[in-house]
Parts: sequence; structure tokens; C-alpha cells
Amino acid sequence: MKDSKDFYLTTAITYTSGKPHIGNTYEIVLSDAICRHKRQQGYNVYFQTGTDEHGQKIELKAKEAGIHPKEYVDKVSGEVKRIWDIMDTTYDRFMRTTDEYHEKQVQKVFKKLHDQGDIYLGHYEGKYCTACESFFTEAQLVDGKCPDCGGEVHDAKEPAYFFKLSKYQDRLLQYYNDHPDFIKPESRKNEMINNFLKPGLQDLCVSRTSFTWSIPVDFDPEHVVYVWIDALLNYITGLGYDLDGNHGDLYKKFWPANVHVIGKDIVRFHTIYWPIILMALDLPLPDQIFGHPWLLMGDSKMSKHLGNVIYADDLVNLFGVDAVRYYLLREIPYDNDGSITWDLIVERINTDLANILGNLVNRTIAMTNKYFDGIVENKNVVEEVDQELIDIALAMPGKVINYMNEFKTAKALEEIFVLLRRTNKYIDDTMPWALAKDETKKDRLATVLYNLTEAIRFSAIALEPFVPNASKKILDMINTEERDLMKLDHFGAYASGTKVTDKPEVLFARLDPKKVAKQVEALTPAKPVVEEKKEEENQITIDDFAKVELVVGEVEKCEKHPDADRLLVSQINIGKETRQIVSGIAKWYSPEEMVGKKVVVVKNLKPAKLRGVESQGMVLCAEHKKKLELVYPGDLPAGATIR
Repeated sequence: MKDSKDFYLTTAITYTSGKPHIGNTYEIVLSDAICRHKRQQGYNVYFQTGTDEHGQKIELKAKEAGIHPKEYVDKVSGEVKRIWDIMDTTYDRFMRTTDEYHEKQVQKVFKKLHDQGDIYLGHYEGKYCTACESFFTEAQLVDGKCPDCGGEVHDAKEPAYFFKLSKYQDRLLQYYNDHPDFIKPESRKNEMINNFLKPGLQDLCVSRTSFTWSIPVDFDPEHVVYVWIDALLNYITGLGYDLDGNHGDLYKKFWPANVHVIGKDIVRFHTIYWPIILMALDLPLPDQIFGHPWLLMGDSKMSKHLGNVIYADDLVNLFGVDAVRYYLLREIPYDNDGSITWDLIVERINTDLANILGNLVNRTIAMTNKYFDGIVENKNVVEEVDQELIDIALAMPGKVINYMNEFKTAKALEEIFVLLRRTNKYIDDTMPWALAKDETKKDRLATVLYNLTEAIRFSAIALEPFVPNASKKILDMINTEERDLMKLDHFGAYASGTKVTDKPEVLFARLDPKKVAKQVEALTPAKPVVEEKKEEENQITIDDFAKVELVVGEVEKCEKHPDADRLLVSQINIGKETRQIVSGIAKWYSPEEMVGKKVVVVKNLKPAKLRGVESQGMVLCAEHKKKLELVYPGDLPAGATIR
């Protein structure tokens, strides 16, 4: 039976098609911070991650490499685990879908679902993307390409088993209504309801005959189990779930999961397919699915094709593991994509870690050694300025706990740094160097240094889930055994008379941006030289231009795209009709700013789906100083033709 203090968290399992980049690595670091924080609160945590190792893409990659698929996935899975370990993550189980126990349970589950009529034999026909191992209808394609990865698709048809998702649709929708916190953030739930449940669920293809590298369907050996039944079941097989009821102790103790932490691009699979599978097996559903945002390289999604990929081990070699962890957890908001650039990393390290944190710790220890031979004593010579510092310190742990309960790591870190900034200001307010010149102020000076050390202790304990090595070093340097987050309800627990280290360590050295730029250049592969087109090759004829229909539009309604932070979805009146147009301008315009604006619309652009939402035209913008501005047509009425 699961206890209220048992906490089970999983990451998505990483697909073993190649080395994970820093965007993939964010998820394991985020999950680790959540788990470390839960342990600080006294929870018994079980933290599972791992690798997804079957599929056609892996079969093809192994063939290209001239090795068996198992040898291929062994190598990649080992690389994933190495990166997770480099990032100092504290997972309890590294799951692999090629584990024999998992494969046997998948076969048993597949047969049970078939025998009870939830899985049936049919055939699949459509546009197939090998990279995503997914079929799509013509209408789902974007510009004739895969809507998920943008890659090429091809016609394919094959016999396949299907899972009756439609049978459970109403039950799932009711579950959403009864459990409003099941999907977080809220925008992800709205997308699932509006884009998938309301239009009606299509039955899910759950087997393949076109490749062999997967788990065989034991009662029909021409078929192998296809991706999602295999991959999703890892969350329970990793705990020792057994279809026949002979469950392992971990399953009995930790299921249902408290949270599955996943990328927003696989929310559909975890909030529709997975709960329906569990319903069909009559198993309890996880408490929550958290679909975190992406980490972009500048303004673009990371892609090996674009050559803008950064790897975690390269970052750690340059900046150290704690600095990389801090950046990821500080810079990616709860429900919006974050951005990473080399300049931003350097700026964040120099400002927050080297200056605000590192400098504070070193100054305080240095003054303690200089004025009191390293002995910290509370002489209780209190002044009014002390109370604000104490109040902020005592309020900080509760605020951090509240934000971390919602997985808002950036907000939690900001609260810790509110205390750190106030502690630095406390030095300026109290001026220990001036107090040291007056023998009658010696006890006040001792009190000031005690308050500084105690505020640092509060901060270092709260920082442990985010920068564990730095946290331990700070607490070791101030020589304290008091390291319990839940006991930070009293300012003054630091033992008076404690001796701090006489050799404080530099926690985070300031970085020279120019030096870092040279190191980055050595890491970055040279981009191929692309010959610019001659001017005449870029020219169009008057007939070409005449095909473009431009009209004046007026924005009547605008809202954020449910699954793309850079896109706005506008309802635009173009005279005789209102068009829905999706535009990548959210960085420069809010939905509220857009309403009522006059814009220029390309009227006869072929409709296309952008991240699942249809766009029936395009608004014109001009780029100036790296900023997009809408082209303003003046006071012309909606529908006026522009020639």
C-alpha cells in the first residue's frame, strides 16, 4: 500500500537513436531537482529514468553501422547513462526496454488486451514517417511533410493490430474533469481536449510487420509490438508489475506514480494513450503528467540538421556541472520555452553564481577569519536592520517548497536569490569593516557576521537540489551539521562558537567572455559554405507577383497557440469573411496587443497546419534590428485590396 510520504517520479525514456543534447538533458536535471527537494522534505523517493530501445529507426541505424541492433542500443544507452551521471543525477533505476522482464510483461499485456477485445487485427494505410515511426493522414501533413519532425514521408500500407482508444474516450474525458490537476500546465490539457478528444479519438496502431527490431507478438509472430505499448509500460514494469498479479515490492509500494515528467511534444501519448492502457488493465492512473517546455538554441529548436546542438558534457567541461544545472533550472520557465546561448550562460554564471553567491560566501568567511580567527559567535547585539534579513530568511523555505510542489524551479531559485541579494545588501548596510575599527562595536560585529553565516546556511540548504556540489562545499566551509530544510523555521540554529574554514574555496570563478568564445569556437564544427544566389536567380516576373493576393485585415480575436510558445492564433476579418491565421510573432506582440490592429494578409496562401492548428493565410511583417514589426496598412477598411 502506498504511503503519503512515498514519492515516485519518472522521466520519459530516452530514444536510443543517438547522443542526447542539452535540450534532452534538461528533463533529467529538472526531475533530479524535484526528487532531491522531495527527499529534503522527508519523502521516500523512487526516481526512474532509462532508454527506449526498439523501433525501425534503430534497426536502420544499426544496419548502417554494420552491427546488430542490440549492440547499437547497448552503446547508445551507455552514452545516455554516462550523460545522466555527469549531470550528478540521483536516479534509483535506469530502465531499458530491452530488459528481459519488461519484454515478457509487454507480451503478456498485449495478449490480454487482445483477448479481452481491446486490440483487433486490421491494416494501416497512410503517409509514414520513418524518423517518428508514425502514420499520418494527408490532412495532418504540414507542407507535405511530417507534422512532428518536418521530415519526409512515404506511402505505406501494412497489416496491423489496433487498440480501441475510442472505447475509452468518454471515460478519459470524465477523468480529466474529475482530476483537474492530472495534466500540467493547464494549456497542455486544453490542447488534448480540443485537438484530440472533442474531434474523436482514432484507434491506435500497436503493431508492425515492416521491421523486426521490437518485441514479438507471441501469438502472431509476423507482428512486433509497436512503440507506445512497449515504451509506456516501462513505468510499471520497472517497478516489478506482473500481469498475473505477482507484483514486486516496489510496485506495491510506489504505484501509482506521483508524476511523469515529460517533454511537451509527447504529452498526447502520456495523457491519452497511457491512461487508456491503464484503464483497460484496470490499474490506477498516475497522479499527474507534467509536460515541460523545450530548451531552444537562441530562437530555434535544437537540431543536428541545423547544426545548433549543444551537448551536456561539453558544457560541463567548460563551466562545471553545478553551473550547467543552475542555468537549466533558472532559465527555463514553467510553461514557456527557454533559451540557451553561450553568452547567456556566461552572464548568468558571472552575475548569479560568481558574484551574488560565491562572492558573498568568500567575503563572509574572509571577514570571520580576519576579525575573529574564524570563530562565529552570536553576541545578540541586535539592531533594526537585522530583522528584515531574518524575516526574508524565514519566509524563503516555505516559498521554495510551494514553488517546487508546482515544479517551478526558476521561481524557487529566484526566492533563494532574493535572500542572497538581501544578505549582500546587509553587508553594505552594516559595514563590518567600519565596525572593526571601533573596539566598542566588537560584539555588534560578531553578531553581524553570525547573521551573515546563518543566512548563508539557509541559502546553501535550499540550494542543494539545484547545485548539490556547491551546496555541500558551502556547508562544509562554514562547518555546520545543521542541514535539514524542514528545520529552517528558526533563525539562529547555527552553533555559536563554530570555526569556519581558514581556506575558503572559490565556488564559481568569473568567466572571460572572449576566452569562452574561443573555447566554443573549437567545439563548433565549421559550417559548410553556401554559395549565394546571383541576383537574377532571386528575381520573379510580374506574373509571379500578380498571383499574390494582399488584403487589409483587422484582428478581432487573438490567443496563444496551445502548444507553441512563439505562435499566436488570430481571427482576422478580411472583409467578407474571418480567417484564422497562425503567426510566429509572440515574441514581439501579446494577444492583447494584437486585437484591433490593422494588418496586411496574404489571402490566397494555401492553408497549412502549424503545430496542429490550421492557418488560412499569412500576415506581413518587416524585420528591423532583429525585431519583427507588423506592416501597417493605415486606415484602409478590412477587405481592401492591396496592389
